[in-house]
Amino acid sequence: MAEPSTTPHAEPELKRVMGPGLLLLFIIGDILGTGIYALTGTVAREVGGVVWLPFLVAFAVALMTAFSYLELVTKYPHAGGAAVFTHKAFRIGFLTFMVAFTVMASGITSSATASRAFAENFMKGFGLGTDPTIVTVVAIGFMLLVMGVNLYGVAESVKANVVLTCIELSGLLLVIFVGFLAMSSGRADFSRVLLFETPQDKGWFLALSAATSVAFFAMVGFEDSVNMAEETKNPSKIFPPIMLTGLGITGVIYVLVSMTAVAIVPIGELTETGATPLLTVVEMGAPGLPFGAVFPFISMFAVANTALINMMMASRLLYGMGRQLVLPHVFSRVLPSRRTPWVSILFTTGLAIALITFVGQVSQLGGTTALLLLAVFTLVNVAVLVLRRDPVAHSHFRAPTWLPVVAGLCTFYLVGPWTGRPLEQFTIALVLIAIGAVLGFITFLVNKALRQRPTRIEDVDLLDEGGVRN
Repeated sequence: MAEPSTTPHAEPELKRVMGPGLLLLFIIGDILGTGIYALTGTVAREVGGVVWLPFLVAFAVALMTAFSYLELVTKYPHAGGAAVFTHKAFRIGFLTFMVAFTVMASGITSSATASRAFAENFMKGFGLGTDPTIVTVVAIGFMLLVMGVNLYGVAESVKANVVLTCIELSGLLLVIFVGFLAMSSGRADFSRVLLFETPQDKGWFLALSAATSVAFFAMVGFEDSVNMAEETKNPSKIFPPIMLTGLGITGVIYVLVSMTAVAIVPIGELTETGATPLLTVVEMGAPGLPFGAVFPFISMFAVANTALINMMMASRLLYGMGRQLVLPHVFSRVLPSRRTPWVSILFTTGLAIALITFVGQVSQLGGTTALLLLAVFTLVNVAVLVLRRDPVAHSHFRAPTWLPVVAGLCTFYLVGPWTGRPLEQFTIALVLIAIGAVLGFITFLVNKALRQRPTRIEDVDLLDEGGVRN
């Protein structure tokens, strides 16, 4: 009897459904959401009234890093994102795996953050109190719903993203509108936006660094789009203008919303609003209007979009790594009828539910997301310079050389403990990385066995592409 084959079987390719409009909404929808909706009060705790400044600094760092991503995604338009770029630059299999796992973990921590924020807004919207157990149950139920949408199909997921992006954008525009109403009726004090108030144990630079490291969570999302490259039409052409446009739109909105928040809500109260700071802004800015009753539901849809897009990103990243055998090939399994990476979706959903269950605070999950991604961004900013030595046959975007240098220094600085980042975030990140190291060793053993038994030319090519021979 013939032995069962251990070689990977060909899987259907992902479906290209995203044009410029859908890609723009995808990027805006991923950047907008949980960060600004849930963490404005946390940022204000560090810098007081100039809460807009950390968002502006985070925007500048994200914009510089986006140029590195644009050069790489137009040069190598494949699913996998930072992990593919790292592998091509450094050819170190374990480093490639750890970058892939770290980006995946950041997407999952972001989704877990969004799920808990969704649950808190759900409880407030329906007047159900704040029982932690019920919040956790609601968050898990919501994550299972996201899994169902993700499994059903990328076209359906993208359409859901369009609807949710419009809702979350309307919520932020509502906050800005409430700011104008409050200003016209004398309920806003915009002089507070120039008050730099820091904790007693920090100077202004350290406080700004700590606040920026938190605010950076609000700017992540643009990098998720590169993992959708195989589902985007003509990615080398449309990515640069669309990504930069999306970042610019979100940057302007963040500055206006953060200024409005601190102008309406006294700083001391804003820092105590937990995961629903903008709800407090709307309630205090327009007390005679029904906006406060509606806003929790808008917030629910906004953070739901963050969860959906990040789970799409994480599953597609695992799919891309599975195809290149940086992860076991099982992660590239695709549902023939729906053409969605079902194994990757189930795996990422399981990890997200574990984080929702065992890690509580929204601020810590969001901070951990930013920490993980800042470490990855540092590597990407280095990789883009290394890969200048690797020409490709087609034309692609090229970033000015000084941008990845400056961006890499900034992201490296924001990763460090000297920013005043809570140690709990490092602990969560290290636990996730340790899990990744264990899985990396298992992956090495699986791929080593597979490498020794290729039976087809295409299998040998796939192994070489995945780097397991290097």
